[in-house]
Amino acid sequence: MKNNTTDYDAIVIGSGISGGWAAKELTEKGLKVLVLERGKDIKHARDYRGEHAPTWKFSFHGKPDREKNYEEYPIQSESYAFSEATQHFFNNDKKNPYVRNKDKPFNWMRADVVGGRSLIWGRQVYRFNEQDFKPNQQDKNGIDWPIEYKDLAPWYSHVEKFIGVSGQKENLPQLPDSEFLPPMKMFALEKTIKKRLARKAPEVTMTMGRCAILTEHHNGRAACHYCGPCHRGCSTGGYFSSQSSTLPAAKATGNLTIKADSVVEKLIYDKKSGKVSAVQVVDVHSKKRQQYSAKLFFMCASTVATTQILLNSKSDSFPNGIANSSGTLGHYLMDHPHGSAAVGFFLDDMDSYYFGNRPNGTYIPRFKNLDKNDKERDFVRGYGYQGHVIRSDWRFSFNSKGFGASYKESLRKPGPWIWSLTGFAECLPQKSNKVFLDEKKLDSYGIPQVSIEFEWGNNEKALWKDAANNADRLMKAAGAVFNIKSKALKAVGGSGIHEMGTARMGSDPANSVLNKHNQAHDVANLFVTDGACMTSSSCVNPSLTYMALTARACDYAVKQLAAGRI
Repeated sequence: MKNNTTDYDAIVIGSGISGGWAAKELTEKGLKVLVLERGKDIKHARDYRGEHAPTWKFSFHGKPDREKNYEEYPIQSESYAFSEATQHFFNNDKKNPYVRNKDKPFNWMRADVVGGRSLIWGRQVYRFNEQDFKPNQQDKNGIDWPIEYKDLAPWYSHVEKFIGVSGQKENLPQLPDSEFLPPMKMFALEKTIKKRLARKAPEVTMTMGRCAILTEHHNGRAACHYCGPCHRGCSTGGYFSSQSSTLPAAKATGNLTIKADSVVEKLIYDKKSGKVSAVQVVDVHSKKRQQYSAKLFFMCASTVATTQILLNSKSDSFPNGIANSSGTLGHYLMDHPHGSAAVGFFLDDMDSYYFGNRPNGTYIPRFKNLDKNDKERDFVRGYGYQGHVIRSDWRFSFNSKGFGASYKESLRKPGPWIWSLTGFAECLPQKSNKVFLDEKKLDSYGIPQVSIEFEWGNNEKALWKDAANNADRLMKAAGAVFNIKSKALKAVGGSGIHEMGTARMGSDPANSVLNKHNQAHDVANLFVTDGACMTSSSCVNPSLTYMALTARACDYAVKQLAAGRI
């Protein structure tokens, strides 16, 4: 660098949910920002489907050769959002492998486009509550959070007002209310179930899901029109993504530069200044290396990718990865144990049907271990349920016999309602669950591959057992004529796509990577605001918390920069 100048004021690594927010906040505060994205460049709406989306290989008979296509996406194809229509959003596992321990497997779900997983996420947004920032302190699992709910509450509001969150106020301490747009409407059966649960299981609350999907026009984006295929990308911007919302806001400032197809290899640490001076990038196509300098660096590449970059950023000062004097970098990986806890069939409201293709379900927030008088002996923490209702058709028909016109006509009639409860439980931070580098296995860019070891502990298994038992109880209370209960926790770690915790926040530099502002204890101009920063997992979807933490960290970083402290 000449004359003490830099190429940019700030560099943001990753363009997904947290990266988009970092770009927006920093550019709107007047900084010149470079966003580096390893995925390919796509344009909002234009490249979601149709002629600009890559086509699948076809067999001799002119049909998609699904076996060969899925061979290249063995991990990504496990995602609920993966299909022929969305394949181009996902990472090609065959071309970009990682070391997956067969005895302690972890599914690393990765996007491969500008916008990242914000194009294919589930869009459920729930605030952490006051208790969610204190459990490690209370039950001695992990370390204390360096912040409280009150520190993040105004930033939750800041984020919600911009992204648009539809939902219903419930005034529950375990589920703080957001800044809401009108909630989506319940189907007839959901209203029936809600009434029955209020009588027979009053300790639970059933509400509409809180989602980053618009129910009215908001900030120049159109309200959702219930078309259904959300994971293909929303051309109207009815759901929040960095492509539809934060990146356009950042571009409007004139301060944003985005470079796609740019694989970040490592951060360059300057021992003299005690700060990161530059980032080294590999071009996806030419494989040429180039460095970009800046005053601030925000890691928003997603938990595992961010950890890979930090671990690979070695120097004499940090032989085990930058900002890793604590030795905790890469450890304490978490995800949410999740899956279908119970499925029930209902014969109520048979003369009613659902309307459109509502991209949202209902939610039952945590109701276990909420106070000192409610202590389970078998586990700590808790879980919640996401509920989904569908009307069965011929695919679920119990009438498998018959032939002729009358039989075919019978298959046209809708069958029973089906209500499913998907459980999401909290995961305790365990040092043995970790992300590290395999120095002997390099990827196509010459970078050490990520290796991941992960397994559920006894507490997660006990939580899931209780979640399944209670889901069975709730199905019966709701009036199911027949229901199926989950027998065991089958989800592989990572399948919840809520990975977090490998560069955790904490007050003590001896046992954490980041301080209360998401700033590295060891390196003043380095911030981590994606899932890697999390100290504990709660049992709610974490993306809203990532966004709020990012906006808060950006505000702090810019003020520190202006004051000459960075």
